[in-house]
Amino acid sequence: MPYDPPPHLAQLSLADIAAQLETRKLPPVTEWNPQSSSDSLMRIAADGTWFHDGSPITRPAMVRAFASLLIRDDAGQHWLVTPFEKQSIEVEDAAFIATDVDRKGDALAFRLNTDDLVLAGPEHRLVARGDVDMPALYLQVRHGCEARLNRSTWQQLAEIALAEGEGWSVTSQGETFTLVPA
Repeated sequence: MPYDPPPHLAQLSLADIAAQLETRKLPPVTEWNPQSSSDSLMRIAADGTWFHDGSPITRPAMVRAFASLLIRDDAGQHWLVTPFEKQSIEVEDAAFIATDVDRKGDALAFRLNTDDLVLAGPEHRLVARGDVDMPALYLQVRHGCEARLNRSTWQQLAEIALAEGEGWSVTSQGETFTLVPA
C-alpha cells in the first residue's frame, strides 16, 4: 500500500490537524499485558535512525509501524508491545525527532520524523534539559515516549517565542513552556 506523505505543516489549519489527530488510530498498547518478553535487537539512534540487528531500517512505513507499538516504562526502558510479547528496544536519546513546528491559533503543532502530528499542551508538554550553553528541548509524545526537537525545529520555536515577545518561553493550549533549562 503506497504512502502519501502529508502536506507541509504550514499548509495545514488547526482544524486540519485536529481532524488528522482524530482519525489517527493507534494500537491500544497500554491495554495489552503480554507475559513474554525478549530483546528486539533494535536501536533508535540519537538522530532518529532505526536499526535492526545493526542495519538501518530504510522503509519509512516499517518505522511508522514499529513506532505505533512503542512505549517507555517508569524505569525509562523502551518496549515494542504486542498482545503476545513485549520486546526491549535501545533508545540512545529520544524515540522520536520533532522535525517541524508551526503556530496554529493558540497551539503549537509539531511534526515528528514518523509524520505524526502532536499539539503541545497539558498532555504533550515541552521539557527543557541540558544547560544554557547546550539546551535540549523534548516534546512528550505518548506512552512515556518523547521527541527531541532537532536544531532547525528548536530555531523555529525560538523565533516564535521572540516574535511573540515572550522571551525564551512559548505558550500552547494555555500552558507556558521555557525553551532553556533552569
